[in-house]
Amino acid sequence: MGDSLETYASNAPVTGERKLNLELQKQLPQPYLARALVAVDKDHPNGTEGKDHHNMSVLQQHAAFFDRNKDGIIYPWETYQGFRAAGFGFFTSFTSAILINLLLSYRTQPGWLPSLLLSIHIKNIHRGKHGSDTETYDTEGRFDPSKFDAIFSKYGLTYPDALTKDEISNMLKANANIGDCLGRIMSLAEWRLLYRIGKDENGLLQKETIRGVYDGSLFEQLENKRASSSSKKA
Repeated sequence: MGDSLETYASNAPVTGERKLNLELQKQLPQPYLARALVAVDKDHPNGTEGKDHHNMSVLQQHAAFFDRNKDGIIYPWETYQGFRAAGFGFFTSFTSAILINLLLSYRTQPGWLPSLLLSIHIKNIHRGKHGSDTETYDTEGRFDPSKFDAIFSKYGLTYPDALTKDEISNMLKANANIGDCLGRIMSLAEWRLLYRIGKDENGLLQKETIRGVYDGSLFEQLENKRASSSSKKA
């Protein structure tokens, strides 16, 4: 391998600690091409099987789960209902609904006037993307397979396709941008919520669970699982 393709610089030890997947181009076609409609990885080259993208960006699909009446607008009570449907308790759902809609509402409005009801417009959800994240969503809401893969090649040191709680913490610290307090807080909150709802019996956050949160399919699975459990109890 020539210097032009080298990913490690001996005078920058961090480049050896946080490795990149040198085989990614063999495992997935055009991995550096951000996908607008599907969240792909080497095990899911066509995205989530059976999921209808409705010609929405991957970020829009993530948000659309909380649009409970499917009118393209998410109100705080819908955010609350979505959190409850995914299995979160009252306090977490209520607090998340208020904070998320408060932070994202104005930035997604179609005009300059704020919404007194703190509505979020899915069409403009890309405007609400925050910093200090993994950059798996690009600034237009597409899904970047190479950035997603880097989550595990850089920080999944214990298991190749899962993250431990400590590894998630290390990732959050590494992704933190200087002066970006809001982005750091939002990233921390998002990953803590995901870990709480998505960790397996061994305390690991599996790669497929993380991929599912990006296109919203994880939320749908959790809702269906809860509905099935409720029907059995009834």
